Amino acid sequence: MSHLRYSGLPFEDQRAAFLRIVAADPLLAETLARVRELALPDWLVVSGALYNSVWNHLTGKPPGYGIKDVDLFYFDDADLSYEAEDAVIRRAAAHFEGLPLPVEVRNQARVHLWYPQKFGQECPRYASSSESVSYFASKTHAVGVRFGADGALELVAPFGLDDVFSFRITPNRVLDNQRTHEAKGKRARECWPEISVLPW
Repeated sequence: MSHLRYSGLPFEDQRAAFLRIVAADPLLAETLARVRELALPDWLVVSGALYNSVWNHLTGKPPGYGIKDVDLFYFDDADLSYEAEDAVIRRAAAHFEGLPLPVEVRNQARVHLWYPQKFGQECPRYASSSESVSYFASKTHAVGVRFGADGALELVAPFGLDDVFSFRITPNRVLDNQRTHEAKGKRARECWPEISVLPW
């Protein structure tokens, strides 16, 4: 059960292991370096590209296995128009050209404007990129990293990391996201059969 070697350890040990794995992953290292150059306000690389890379490392799979894209959040409430976000998305697309994985860029200051139409329910108006992470459908997925002012990687993990290191997908019932939790859990199990998905 070597893939569970960090399960149950104190948070500081898990945090150090998580950041070490992320920094050593060639796909993530290159992507994070490019993201830093783009210098978006309150940016955060979140979710799948991070925890999937940790699972790949712990199960001996190659970098990038099972990863569809890299999710990049930023927070800019100075202009909430679609056009302002679209301009950033276009600028980012040119900036990230040539990376092995597509980078999906979203302004977290605008989520409350389109979320009800897409998902059929309201979502709060977030105050930062970090806050929006705590509303993901599964607590396991609520992870983000960015470079701090000192150049070191910082971690955002509102629910800790034990779910990630225990290969356990745990529901986050703050919004009614049962369908998303189950769909992502099913897909994850197809790539990493070691995973257990806790019921909603």
